[in-house]
Amino acid sequence: MVTEFALAGFLMAVGLSLAGAGTHLYQWLSSQPAALRYDGRTVLHMAGHLAMSFICGPYIMLQLGWQQEEGGTVLLSSALLAALVAFGWAFLTGLLAVGVYLALVS
Repeated sequence: MVTEFALAGFLMAVGLSLAGAGTHLYQWLSSQPAALRYDGRTVLHMAGHLAMSFICGPYIMLQLGWQQEEGGTVLLSSALLAALVAFGWAFLTGLLAVGVYLALVS
């Protein structure tokens, strides 16, 4: 049972690392902040934004959970909900990345 938890933690770590690196790379190359969106001028722009939202989504969700309210406070419920969604999403992203890596190596 410990190995399954370790594997799940590893997949979340891979997904979150990929999301963070992808977010910063996207922001560096496009000179605009990364956001969860699917709009675009053309179909290719729309597909690119959708792919970026899927890969970078966990990191963006964690950033959204830490937004401050009027008094400079962070709502605990907002931070916990964003973390729950982000780490679940990071698990799926990590599972996809490790699965593609193992398919290419094997």
